[in-house]
Amino acid sequence: MFFRRCTSHNTHRPSLSLCKPYSSSSPSIATQERLRALLRETAQPVAVVTSRLQSSSSNATSAAYHGATLSSFSSIAMDPHPLIAFSLRLPSRMATALKSVDPSAPSHMVVNILSAAQMHTAISFSRVDLHPEPFKHEPYTLTKEGLPMLEGSLGALSCKMVSSWPLHDLELIEQSLGAKLEAGSEWSGDGVASELFVARVVRVEKTVDTEDQSWRTLPLLYHRRTYATTSEMPLADAQRKPQNS
Repeated sequence: MFFRRCTSHNTHRPSLSLCKPYSSSSPSIATQERLRALLRETAQPVAVVTSRLQSSSSNATSAAYHGATLSSFSSIAMDPHPLIAFSLRLPSRMATALKSVDPSAPSHMVVNILSAAQMHTAISFSRVDLHPEPFKHEPYTLTKEGLPMLEGSLGALSCKMVSSWPLHDLELIEQSLGAKLEAGSEWSGDGVASELFVARVVRVEKTVDTEDQSWRTLPLLYHRRTYATTSEMPLADAQRKPQNS
């Protein structure tokens, strides 16, 4: 595939960078820097996770929507269950919301896979300092569970929480691997702590219209610290299927 850069008059950089080096109990700084450099050369899909925040006010509980642009997102399994994974910085309102979900709920979040037409959406949900209320400006509809689903996305996945792991506490992960983890130790280093979330896809809400030829049918990617998308790569002669003679 060829990469095509998505450009905008918005000069603010999206906050999709990897975590800063930890000051202790971490891989070497050299390894971290080399990994960063390598990952900058790969293209990552851009997604926004949306859910509800629960807050108590005057002895009553009110719900508000919340969303966060993910710096990492991946499909990790199809069988026997479709599973996805992503990480969130700590502390964050989204991490708190997802760790306090009702286990009996059929769906806890929506992962919106952004299209190339949604660069501004990615920035809106990654820069709370510039866009404190993105749902006021980004169009959305609701799933049957009442969770926000962003309009214009390539697709949206309704997901149910499976478990989460605090990534700064490797000892806890090793001791509790395969079991639902309780809260780990608090991070007190100089870097950025994060938590890994694994969720099961319970429903694919929508997919793109394959007959649409607009930017809405192409994926939004993050590559070399900026946004990009793809186009088909022309096949070389050696890659072409031989024709029957």
